[in-house]
Amino acid sequence: MTTLWAWSNLPLMTTPDDFSIYVADLLEGTYDCVDRIVLKGYFPYGQQGGGMRTWWRDLHGSDQGLCEEGLRRFAGDFSRRLQAYAKKNQIPLLRCAQQEQKPFELARQHRPTDPNFQGLFLILISRGPALVWKVKPCRSGAPHLEAQSPWPHVQHYQFHILDRQWGHLMIRMSGHPPFGIHVAVNGHEWVQRQALAQSVPFQKQDNCFVGGDFARLQTLAQGLHQPQSLVALAELADRWVYSTCLCFALDLDQQQRSHFRYEYSLAQLEFSRNLLFSSAHQLDQLYQGLIDRTRRSLNVAKLKTIFGRKNRPHTKKGGQGRLERVLDQAAWDLTVFKLHFGRLTLKMYDKGQRVLRIEAIAYQITDLKCGKRLEKLLVMLEKLQQMLINFLQAVQAAHVSFLDDGALDALPQPSQQGSTRLAGVDIQKPRMRAVLAALLALAAQPDGFTSKTLAERVRQQQGPAQADYTARRAAYDLRKLRGKQLVERMVRTRRYRLAGASVRTVAALFIIREKVLKPLLAGAAKPKVGRPPKNIHPLDQHYMTLQRELSRTFETLGLAA
Repeated sequence: MTTLWAWSNLPLMTTPDDFSIYVADLLEGTYDCVDRIVLKGYFPYGQQGGGMRTWWRDLHGSDQGLCEEGLRRFAGDFSRRLQAYAKKNQIPLLRCAQQEQKPFELARQHRPTDPNFQGLFLILISRGPALVWKVKPCRSGAPHLEAQSPWPHVQHYQFHILDRQWGHLMIRMSGHPPFGIHVAVNGHEWVQRQALAQSVPFQKQDNCFVGGDFARLQTLAQGLHQPQSLVALAELADRWVYSTCLCFALDLDQQQRSHFRYEYSLAQLEFSRNLLFSSAHQLDQLYQGLIDRTRRSLNVAKLKTIFGRKNRPHTKKGGQGRLERVLDQAAWDLTVFKLHFGRLTLKMYDKGQRVLRIEAIAYQITDLKCGKRLEKLLVMLEKLQQMLINFLQAVQAAHVSFLDDGALDALPQPSQQGSTRLAGVDIQKPRMRAVLAALLALAAQPDGFTSKTLAERVRQQQGPAQADYTARRAAYDLRKLRGKQLVERMVRTRRYRLAGASVRTVAALFIIREKVLKPLLAGAAKPKVGRPPKNIHPLDQHYMTLQRELSRTFETLGLAA
């Protein structure tokens, strides 16, 4: 295992983790970066029927013409003006279905080659749900507005823009009042633009840095964690939304007269930790071994592999990389290791030739439980970073586990918690083994787990064998595990998490029982006959060697296998 000295030779991240320290001597560089930020823009008056009526009065002076046909007319005018503008300025206007390739990948094919270009370069048209108002007359004859439920699918317009400070951004806007928008930007592009402005050397391949001064790149990436980034994001949206997008529905005079201004909140957020290995072969060997060891422990139900060439190239390739030119075909196998917790996702995958990327993704920002206003961005990033670190701690503990001296003898013994005497933890009992397996699967849970969550996980993993396992039984088992300092209760909550290095202990118990003792005893009791296979896994070779020695040991001890 590497030491902290090896880690100190690398550009330090804000908070290191056990896995990154473990592989530090194999790394050429590392950095943390905010990856994808999606802002949601909304007109506050447009979220309520009375507010929409007030906006109409400010725009037209009275309620005259406020009807469904009048509101739909905005969508028609929006489409006609946009098509005329695109035709006049020779901007591609394409229709795309939801099942087609991702918008950013399609936009990359039309991205201008001029490095000094700034402005709109592509418009995509798609359909999706949006807030649409229906108008009914009251008894007095005044219009009454109600939101259609569920939201109908209407036409949306995606404006792909190049900004000098932020690079490629996408603004998606509904053509119907109140013209809801989403603004998507990429943190890597922002860091790249900052590096060019400050003459920081770097090599970038696709959406990842694969060379350069990682210490300075890390410092630049930390700029998105500062309060100034909140102002910069709001200014970016305002700079393009009113002059490039909303102007097709409302000209500047109409925007001012009706007081149409957007407010912003967060919709999605991604944070990544990137580890650049010195050797592609070492990355592949370590990552595949990690998957084999931890997949079952952490209950990863499915691995997604994008097939390309089987082996990675052994030579380093600089420059911008060929992935910018080849978009539909992977250059080598890419294996995605993914855990879902509601609409929060933790993901690990090999990216490019030598990069291992770990991501924490909030597909729905409300699941972070810290608000969704833009002013909370720094708090959200801190929570995502802590999620990512906890995930890597659990992965490393399951990857390299150990048992303290005497742990096997101490676990079954009773323990004391205050004045209460608690039973021991006997892993020979199926129920306790099921609980420990569920705890491993919940080790990376961002906000811990409750006794109810533990009971559900046990029933899900064990099926009919533990169908009667309830939250009350889970609470009893958690008390026993707390007595052994394997589980701790989170402060001021009814939630629990695995304590410290207990993930290593629990993983080691399973490895010893399930992958050492059981296979060895089963093989020694029933020796295989016949010709061995041509290709034998290295682990199976170890089993065969140990089984032969174990059989001889049984003979010496006079024990019948």
